[in-house]
Amino acid sequence: MDTVSLRGLGVALITPFKSDKSIDFDALSRMIEHVIAGKVDYIVVLGTTGETPTLDPDERVVVRRFVAEAVAGRVPLVVGMGGNNTKNLVEDINSADLSGYSAILSVTPFYNKPTQEGIFRHFSAVAEASPLPVVLYNVPGRTGANISADTTLRLAYAHRNIIAIKEASGNFKQIEQIINHKPDYFQVISGDDALTYPLVTLGAEGVISVVGNAFPREYGRMVRLCLEGKYNEALPIHYKFSRLYDELFVDGSPAGVKSLLHDMGLIENELRLPLVPIRMETSEELRKILNDLRS
Repeated sequence: MDTVSLRGLGVALITPFKSDKSIDFDALSRMIEHVIAGKVDYIVVLGTTGETPTLDPDERVVVRRFVAEAVAGRVPLVVGMGGNNTKNLVEDINSADLSGYSAILSVTPFYNKPTQEGIFRHFSAVAEASPLPVVLYNVPGRTGANISADTTLRLAYAHRNIIAIKEASGNFKQIEQIINHKPDYFQVISGDDALTYPLVTLGAEGVISVVGNAFPREYGRMVRLCLEGKYNEALPIHYKFSRLYDELFVDGSPAGVKSLLHDMGLIENELRLPLVPIRMETSEELRKILNDLRS
């Protein structure tokens, strides 16, 4: 299995919709070109930010293939493949055409609230089924289940093809434990834009970002400066984005970034239920921040 580096800025790509809620492939093509022009290091398709739970299985296949063909190998691609039914997920992985992709991002089983042993066995089954390297995704605020540091390390050492974790727990002690005791080949990736700067100073190797949809070049520069150890140069950029971090997620994600991208002329401001557009006051605040960032 080829080695995959996910160091730097990965963007969790949005899925644009038209006013009739169908997928807007013209806008999706614009988004791909926008983030590639912004020098992202890789793109994550069909993650949480892509509103994947609202896409039917056929749409997921079409989006996966469309992105792979549009990117055409210019940057590595990671595809989201997760679920809370291990048997069905393994079958999906076995049957999927994953050509053009470098890794799978797989979220902790949600709603079931499995034990740590259940989480270990679930991801072991995913690792054994996957033809691609696997990136764990720990986001207990969404799933209701945390992958402990011990379980993450156990998985990393048990399965050589589990190469990374996207950590969005916000638990610095847990993340630091993983960084300090992981195998050399295992990467820790920030799953929270606002925490990327401090996590990289602790040893994380980058971020899978929502903000990067809108500002790939600027945000990517902050990430790369951190990775080069130039923390004093990176810190003002981090502070420049700090207001944006707060407003972007106050009414949910990806509603905030979709409003921002609409104001930038890249997409229509459309989401699928149960998600709805952000409030007018949040939109106005984001517009002010956008103007400040452009000045």
